[in-house]
Amino acid sequence: MTPSRTQLFLAYLRIGLTGFGGVNAWARQLLVEKKGWLTDQQYAEALGVGQVLPGPNALNCAINIGTRFHGAAGAALAGIGLFAGPMAVLLGVAALYDRYGQIPLVRAVLTGIAAAAAGMVLGTAIKMAIKLRPTPMLTATGLLALVLALLRVPLPLVLLGLAPLGIWAARRAAR
Repeated sequence: MTPSRTQLFLAYLRIGLTGFGGVNAWARQLLVEKKGWLTDQQYAEALGVGQVLPGPNALNCAINIGTRFHGAAGAALAGIGLFAGPMAVLLGVAALYDRYGQIPLVRAVLTGIAAAAAGMVLGTAIKMAIKLRPTPMLTATGLLALVLALLRVPLPLVLLGLAPLGIWAARRAAR
């Protein structure tokens, strides 16, 4: 199903306003599970491309998906929708943080929110892996990328090293 331009904009506005700490988790849930506009495979591909390009991966993914449905206009609508609401909220929160950010309770709340966001990212990755059922070689490639990230290897080096392996494994699995 192809969403209208208005539906696309409103979906990304909703994603942006509800995706606290894990926009990609909310985007996948809305676009794949609730709306059915994309399959798990299509979303995983859009997210993968978004993660290897410079810039915010959620925005890159939104632009990719917006372009899929409505070309340049869809890309602009998805991108603007994704960031319009959060930008307004962020301006208000920044002003409040500037005034109250050093209060211990505020710091504790922010630490708790960060932990929840990390859990959402891990949960989305696990959901995608279960549904996509990667081959053992693709799983190993993903786990190696995780280890390299934990070791703080720069992303460009990880991509240069693991992209050929991932491409080879994906082509082999497709045969």
